[in-house]
Amino acid sequence: MIVMKPECIKDILTRRTDFQKQSAINPLIRPLGCGLPSLEGEKWANHRRIITPAFNFGKLKNMLPAVYQSCSNMINKWEELVSAEGWCELDVWPYLVNLTSDVISQVAFGSSYEEGKRIFELQDELAKLITQACQKVYVPGWRFLPTKLNKKMRAIDKEIQDSLKGMIDKRKKAMEAGEVNSDLLSALLESNSREIQENGEKKNVGLSIADVIDECKIFYFAGQETTSVLLVWTMVLLAKHTNWQSRARDEVLKVFGNEQPNFNGLNQLKVVSIFSFLFYELYPPLPMFVRSVEKETKLGNLILPAGLRLSIPIILVHHSSEIWGDDALDFKPERFAEGVSKATKNQVSFCPFGWGPRICIGQNLALLEAKMTLAMIFQRFTFELSPCYTHAPRMVFTIHPEFGVHLILHKLY
Repeated sequence: MIVMKPECIKDILTRRTDFQKQSAINPLIRPLGCGLPSLEGEKWANHRRIITPAFNFGKLKNMLPAVYQSCSNMINKWEELVSAEGWCELDVWPYLVNLTSDVISQVAFGSSYEEGKRIFELQDELAKLITQACQKVYVPGWRFLPTKLNKKMRAIDKEIQDSLKGMIDKRKKAMEAGEVNSDLLSALLESNSREIQENGEKKNVGLSIADVIDECKIFYFAGQETTSVLLVWTMVLLAKHTNWQSRARDEVLKVFGNEQPNFNGLNQLKVVSIFSFLFYELYPPLPMFVRSVEKETKLGNLILPAGLRLSIPIILVHHSSEIWGDDALDFKPERFAEGVSKATKNQVSFCPFGWGPRICIGQNLALLEAKMTLAMIFQRFTFELSPCYTHAPRMVFTIHPEFGVHLILHKLY
């Protein structure tokens, strides 16, 4: 059943025990990680409680220097490409993918950044092979056959598992020796250790090594994918609407001038925040949520039978003229001028990160990274769409630009 009424969406995403995610995970995609987003019940609650402290604002603030360093590296590469006339044309999409991969490697693994980046490169390769496998007709038991593709996927998965386990063991020993790190892995292990110490007499307390490995894999896909698409489509929108690009740049220069963006200043960027909301309205990272009815239950004035599958097409909800008005698909940043609640009339009709208890745990990190990157781009460049640009959104894991995003960059000074 397809559900688009805001009041019903709120019920489904809030009543976690009545409407659960599908329990069966496609065995082909299992090697990519079965962490927090795929869990249910007590195990989900246990993982969520342990992981949440790793994403509090204090931890995020400590991660900001790593984000700044990665952004600086990308900006410096762009400046090297600028001609004597002060401009260059390039496809920004691969640069933004590399940037977000670099950032998540830094914030997830800190001092073990190079090892982390190698793991993520392997995950990229594994994801491509799994996508290739999923495009074929699935025959039960096929993944156990010693085909060339299966052997390659198993070898890569084993290398990822071994590398992560080694990194986790080293980090545990460093923590025991009193070494302090501010990355996600350290925060996760610290929170997990505290959970075990406080509840050691209970069964199934804390995360196993396998659980931590799965969560590390999810850090990458959730963090890298969602932020890269947020950045690239926001740049497309601002390249089309240069008057709003100027407004965003003026705001950044007023807050920071040419100085390094800081945590407090980033939270003052109202126009840049508006564009984040607008992007998520027009290009939600996950176009659909799926839930199953565990037992006969009521939703609105309907009685739903056990086993019913519910689909919430977020992309259709965000584009609905009945909910948002006749201008739902128009470029209208002012819609979010007074925040999301005013734009949605307090309805659950804007949920790019989900809603309720299962709302995405990493959304603040993604938005902080996006603000830092955009602020630093605005400090150095103006940009417009190249005549070579072809608008072709394509669904991969998230919504990618099929032919890249070719922009003309002009250096400000």
